[in-house]
Amino acid sequence: MAKKLRWTDVHDIAIELEEARPDVDVVNLRFTDLWKWVQEIPDFADEPNKSNEKILEAIQAAWIEERG
Repeated sequence: MAKKLRWTDVHDIAIELEEARPDVDVVNLRFTDLWKWVQEIPDFADEPNKSNEKILEAIQAAWIEERG
């Protein structure tokens, strides 16, 4: 069974997002979209209200790095 992802698993989330959405403009994305996309990851299992802007920024930075 795959590990269930939480908001703090920013690098694993970034990898999943890159695989699921390779055409997204990662630099100019809206955090509302990012927040929704993270929750659509099949292995994601954390409370939606546990995210915040700092976590979303970290996910975005990790995604940019993953793409780089």
